Amino acid sequence: MTDLDLCFTPATELAKRIRSGTLSPVTLVENALARIAEINPKLNCFCFVYPDEALALAKQLAEEARAGKFRGPLHGVPYALKDLTPTKGKRTTLGSFAYEHWVPDEDAPIAEALAAAGGILIGKTTTPEFAYSSFTESPLWGITRNPWKTDRTPGGSSGGSGAAVASGCVPLAEGSDMGGSVRIPASFCGIVGLKPSFGRIPFTILPSQFDQLSHFGPLARTIGDACLFMQVTQGPDDRDIQSLSPALDFLAPLATNLKGRKLALLIDSDVRVWDTEVEAAIRSMAKKLGDAGAIIEEVSLGWGKVEDELWVKHWGVYLATFFGHVLKDYRAKMDPNVVALMDAGLAMNAVEFKRIEIERTRMWGQLHAILSRCDAVITGTMCQPAATIGRADHDYWQVGPDGRYRALDFTSVWNFVSPCPALSVPAGFTADGLPIGLQIIGQRHDDRGVLGLGAAIEKLQPWAPLRPPI
Repeated sequence: MTDLDLCFTPATELAKRIRSGTLSPVTLVENALARIAEINPKLNCFCFVYPDEALALAKQLAEEARAGKFRGPLHGVPYALKDLTPTKGKRTTLGSFAYEHWVPDEDAPIAEALAAAGGILIGKTTTPEFAYSSFTESPLWGITRNPWKTDRTPGGSSGGSGAAVASGCVPLAEGSDMGGSVRIPASFCGIVGLKPSFGRIPFTILPSQFDQLSHFGPLARTIGDACLFMQVTQGPDDRDIQSLSPALDFLAPLATNLKGRKLALLIDSDVRVWDTEVEAAIRSMAKKLGDAGAIIEEVSLGWGKVEDELWVKHWGVYLATFFGHVLKDYRAKMDPNVVALMDAGLAMNAVEFKRIEIERTRMWGQLHAILSRCDAVITGTMCQPAATIGRADHDYWQVGPDGRYRALDFTSVWNFVSPCPALSVPAGFTADGLPIGLQIIGQRHDDRGVLGLGAAIEKLQPWAPLRPPI
């Protein structure tokens, strides 16, 4: 029978128990596999599970632990990778029939790093086709569901990873974030998700080494686990010419004292429509931060549909450039929304695309004016609670008669200012039990700063003991 307490124990604690000899990696992996067997038929968060390989490695790592030998900070701890990340000798489908049988010849650097740290890859998690959407629903693998309410989406595009962590299948999972794809599932699933500073974790899985939207990041249940993930996966790595140097010490104590910290509260309710419960939760958390000594300044950026549409145009070119070659043979088997985005990307001329950089520069200037006097921006991760499955992102890209923008997320714009880390942490629940995420956008390259603020919130309003009803 599954030990649920073990399922929801933080990775930092699991690693400590393995080192002390009070927990065997074999016991841990067996328990994780049992939880996956219970959960996956309900949630569809894993597309591949590797029981034999994971157990064989767990036995080997258990022997090493008994001999006092440890490969790294994750020795014996199971984790999951998103089915977008290449894994040597294992199918990587990108959620698409076009890659249904692709078996990469090498691991991505992040997969290498997690394995070298002693982690045990237990499976790969579902993603929408080419990681394109806030809804994890792919032509190849079907619909992935939210552990808090199975008629709702866990978000995307790292929705399988988010659901796997939130439901206790694994303590850690990897996600990728090009427009919110780590933070969206974190918010909808009630866990922690970090888009690190651009280049903090080496990203080599695209044909281009000069893309500036794409980040790997952790999905975890605690700030400490997110720090552990960052410690073992960060660069620098010369395979990624844009990887950051030097490395940071993510295991050193974080700055959690809020006294005198200047935080910019960004709601912009004159521009953007927020669900009333989401806005109330964000404002309540801002008040708690203020009561704890932070100085809260409410600010406005005025970013709405125009800025989101700039990202959508960029995203269409991204998809068309890196995956548009499959349209010729697979168009009929692809998600129609992906096809439409690729077609739009293919139709855009180079000058129009280059002009997006001018708008990104404008946006950075507006944000810089705030960050020059504040330590971080706090806002909602998502404007709405977890959406009903079967929807599409563009269902929410609407401006009402009042001129206010009705969006699902508030994430993609922060990929346009990619050196700034963005963290989503739990901030409460709606009346009907859906998680709400608060987003922290930090100073350029200040990953430890946003994690420290996340840790302060974790102390003010602990979320780790909360478990979904599934």
